[in-house]
Amino acid sequence: MVRKIAFLIGLGFIAVLLIGLVSTIIDAVRTPAPESASHEFHLEPRPAGFSSDGVFGKWDRAQLQRGFQVYKEVCAGCHSMRLVSFRDLEQIGYNEAEVKAIAQQWPVEQPSINEETGEPATRKNLPSDRIPSPYANEVAARAANNNALPPDLSLMVKARDDGTDYIHSLLTGYREQPAEVVAKFPDAKTPDGLHYNPYYANLNIAMPPPLASDGQVTYSDGTKSTVDQMARDVAAFLTWTAEPNLERRHAAGLAAVLFIVIFCFLAYGAYKNVWADMKH
Repeated sequence: MVRKIAFLIGLGFIAVLLIGLVSTIIDAVRTPAPESASHEFHLEPRPAGFSSDGVFGKWDRAQLQRGFQVYKEVCAGCHSMRLVSFRDLEQIGYNEAEVKAIAQQWPVEQPSINEETGEPATRKNLPSDRIPSPYANEVAARAANNNALPPDLSLMVKARDDGTDYIHSLLTGYREQPAEVVAKFPDAKTPDGLHYNPYYANLNIAMPPPLASDGQVTYSDGTKSTVDQMARDVAAFLTWTAEPNLERRHAAGLAAVLFIVIFCFLAYGAYKNVWADMKH
């Protein structure tokens, strides 16, 4: 008797779930979600073809150094990179002396305490220090950016779908809002203080175009610094900050695949040898 009651209760529970599912589908068909400008005019990131793409991807260290230069001269004024230490830059080709010079010349110093007076002070950065934020705290960051909080860029590539291509597309995607957007969706006009970018989720972004013109950065290796080139380089650099072990991970994966292939051949050879004298 107890089993029958339990069965009926379970059957009723399943029936309620099915009724809810069917009613939800019927409502969705009868009253579809209203169209929106972001749904119709939002663009997916353009594939840009980076050296780190794919299972055999590897770093172009010259590009990573150019990307760091773009970050330092353009992005670091607003965006922090709290998970990256100066000494990590040795992984992209800088030597110990260069890293030390970069740390000491960084425009933002580390907070400290004056040992003589006990008052708050600052000190020069050391290679072991994390790259400091340009703002003292979140309140200061919002106050300097019209209440918009510039995100930390350490893991930005991981935080966005197609992160590397997304950053490249976003940085090169600023444009005037097409008239057809406002014609079809009058309420979607880009508000004052925001900027139209079809690669951003809601089309309007608070960040002004950071790469406004060619030649904004003078590369030390002589590479021509077009907007597209600078966007590619900083996107590659931010990919490295989010995935510094990419090359080692790819190498380990390749070694594992080779091991499995060799093991399969050895296992097959052992099988043939053991059962060679057996009659079928």
